[in-house]
Amino acid sequence: MSDTQTVAPVDASVPIEEYEAYCAVEHQLGVLFRRSRALSAEMGRQVHPELEPGAYGLLVRIGDAAPARPSDLAAYFGVGKATISRQLKVLAELGLIGREPDPLDGRAHLLGLTTEGRERLDRARSARQKRFYALLGTWPEKDVRQLGQMLARFNALADKLD
Repeated sequence: MSDTQTVAPVDASVPIEEYEAYCAVEHQLGVLFRRSRALSAEMGRQVHPELEPGAYGLLVRIGDAAPARPSDLAAYFGVGKATISRQLKVLAELGLIGREPDPLDGRAHLLGLTTEGRERLDRARSARQKRFYALLGTWPEKDVRQLGQMLARFNALADKLD
């Protein structure tokens, strides 16, 4: 493994070759996550030039889960209500989301994308999909499908940890 540093396994019963395989996955996921954050920041700028890098994921989640309660969004992202409130305020000021009273709880609000927010998000998603197609377009379709299946399996495992 030339591109990663491997430390000795915590459990001495794990063969070093097996442990190195896990270290390689950990390293590649780190690279993927860094690139993902950069891509999210770029996609956010495509949605709106004033959109903060972290707000793109929040906007996507609102689009997917609408109508959404701020408390549910905070729980989903594992952040405090104050943090979500600040980000939601910016999204509302940019005209990307709207709020309406929750008919089941007069103290709460439900959030959804505005028409402009949906259009801007759809354009950014389309650009992202074209980018992935350009990146993976040289791969055989079966490899692309296998990557999607493997990522789905990994995400399902990660969901169980939450």
